[in-house]
Amino acid sequence: MRVILLEDIRGSGKKGEIVKVSDGYAKNFLFPKKLAKEATPSSLKELKDTQESIKHQNEIKKAEAEKIKETLNEKTIKIVRKGGEDGKLFGAVTSKDISLQIKESFGIDIDKHKIVLQEGTIKTFGSYRFEIKVFSGIAASMLLMVSEN
Repeated sequence: MRVILLEDIRGSGKKGEIVKVSDGYAKNFLFPKKLAKEATPSSLKELKDTQESIKHQNEIKKAEAEKIKETLNEKTIKIVRKGGEDGKLFGAVTSKDISLQIKESFGIDIDKHKIVLQEGTIKTFGSYRFEIKVFSGIAASMLLMVSEN
């Protein structure tokens, strides 16, 4: 029996795939647990429409990510902190601080998890290069300057 998987199933396939399984497996396990549905012409058309919709949404997100990259790429942001005489900060500059500064400076809301710092957290004054993973395969590179007021 051919079925369309509604969830990832180990040993059978991934969500959205059309796979051939035994009748008993489909009727006794997959259908009752709503893990799959029969591959009828109407359900195949529905699957195709859903995949096209997802593809279109990804194209829109990718175009938006390109605009964000153009806006942020090779720009500099400045964060002012207090520190000691030896150049160390009282506290640290984290990706959350950088995200807030980008929103304040450019009006673009960036998730702190998309900011990649080579050092992890910044604990001294100076300038640091970091990357923002805007979308799969699209990244913007920025410069952060940490200075004392």
